[in-house]
Amino acid sequence: MSVERIFDELGHFKRFQACLYFAAVFQAVACGIHYLASVFLVETPNFVCSVPGNITDVLYGNLTVSSLEEVLPVFKSGTGPLVVRTSEGEQWELSRCRCALRIDPKGFTYDFDGNKTVKACVGNFVYDRSEVQQSIVTDWDLVCEKEWLAKLCQPTFMLGVLIGALMFGDIADRVGRVRILMITSLCQFGLGVAVAFSGNYYFFVVLRFLLAMVSSGYLVVVFVYVTEFTGIKVRTWTSMHVHAAFAVGIMVVALTGYLVRVWWIYQIILSICTSPFLFFCWKFPETPFYLMAKGRYKDTQTLLDAIARFNGLECRLKAEDLLEPEERENGRALLEKEAEERPSQSEKKLSILDLFGSWRMAGRTCTVWAIWFIGSLGYYVFSLGSVNLGGNQYINLFLAGAVELPSYLVGCFAMDRIGRKKTCAPALLLAGVACMLIIVVPADIEVLAIALCMTGKFAIAIAFGLIYLYTCELYPTIIRSLAVGSGSMMCRVGSVVAPFCVYLADVWVYLPQLIVGILAFIIGVLTLLLPETLGKPLTTTLEEAEALGRKKQDGLEMNQHDVKA
Repeated sequence: MSVERIFDELGHFKRFQACLYFAAVFQAVACGIHYLASVFLVETPNFVCSVPGNITDVLYGNLTVSSLEEVLPVFKSGTGPLVVRTSEGEQWELSRCRCALRIDPKGFTYDFDGNKTVKACVGNFVYDRSEVQQSIVTDWDLVCEKEWLAKLCQPTFMLGVLIGALMFGDIADRVGRVRILMITSLCQFGLGVAVAFSGNYYFFVVLRFLLAMVSSGYLVVVFVYVTEFTGIKVRTWTSMHVHAAFAVGIMVVALTGYLVRVWWIYQIILSICTSPFLFFCWKFPETPFYLMAKGRYKDTQTLLDAIARFNGLECRLKAEDLLEPEERENGRALLEKEAEERPSQSEKKLSILDLFGSWRMAGRTCTVWAIWFIGSLGYYVFSLGSVNLGGNQYINLFLAGAVELPSYLVGCFAMDRIGRKKTCAPALLLAGVACMLIIVVPADIEVLAIALCMTGKFAIAIAFGLIYLYTCELYPTIIRSLAVGSGSMMCRVGSVVAPFCVYLADVWVYLPQLIVGILAFIIGVLTLLLPETLGKPLTTTLEEAEALGRKKQDGLEMNQHDVKA
């Protein structure tokens, strides 16, 4: 089928496609919101163990105050305990997860050499609420021995992202793109609001896991949807700038987190940000690629007429014109039969091993997988770790989202002018250098550290955005879907690993940057070994076909899987 003729006749990105594109991409903002919302949902404020009785005096170094709330904003763990005196005359030394009762103190001083009775805190903590009034950490005391529960929230969310991408991508091929867009959008709104009323930690995690699945499902299908509605002349730009909507979602998270410091109100506001989409998504048409693949020629003709009318053109194109001559001769029934049989035959013949059919192909596959992995890992390490750089955490996260917008513009221009490889490799190398420089920057120069982090995010976003199209162009037609699908799997693995990598900052503050920097630099060098592409899908060469044990296949159309992430 020559469905691409639609765009030559009716425009590659005219009024109809533009309206549909921006409406569909608008909901992708919600995906960016929910992916990064946990940054402030699980924020842990300063805290110490509490004691029975009313506290009348507090000592911390040379500071003397009358309540814990006054000293908590300046309290630093590991610098010494807080010494408090209660109305009953008891004196306690408080730290984050321990408290010690002084035995027979002679006076109220910071230093004490006598005996103490030490015990662990059990669900009795005082939190600094000057910055965070309520988070799930303060509501459910996810600190000390329960700290791992708070840290598990983001990895479980990313696991849901992985499963959702696999599940909804396959379902969209069976029931259509529009139905999945509608279902996942509705579920994002419903589950997002439900999270705010979860009531306990375990219900919260389950709802967030389901929310991750539908958010990922929407993001995967919307890539396919907008690509199948835009012509090849603008496809690079439209596919890249779906990521820009995701970045806007990150900026919304930062702004909402700054304005709202109660987690459940924050969650509700984030969930309703893109709710207007629900009022018009049911008017979305199915894509012409899907309609033709299913043999729905009458619906295709209705869609063509609607596109032409909206674009102010006369529709001279007929649905039958999108079929190859031999296909038209064989008749519609035969086409439908072939459409049903061909996928099943391909599924029987192809396997993941076909990506390793030769040494050259194996090296290419390993390098592409590595780019998918480090792109996702670096993207989320820079995003999630931005709040730990020092300075204002809300501004840092906002900048981490804002810096992506110019990165996609630069990436698109560079890909069109110097090629995919010459854009991807320098981007990864720049990200690696930025990570290494962050390590050597003095800790007291916060502005420079933040600037280097944003440089790294800018660079990794370019590589992360272009790898979708680059993978499609690197592989022969007969295994292109396998290549993109397997690369997407490595991407999801990177997103699951990223939160654990960020938590390594507890071991050494620069360990996440060290890991990302080394990997980005090595993979950037390996990327230079990949072949350059011409900005369009490559046909199967005879050598590649023989390596795969198949005959040369020319003229095969790239199916809807080619743009899946």
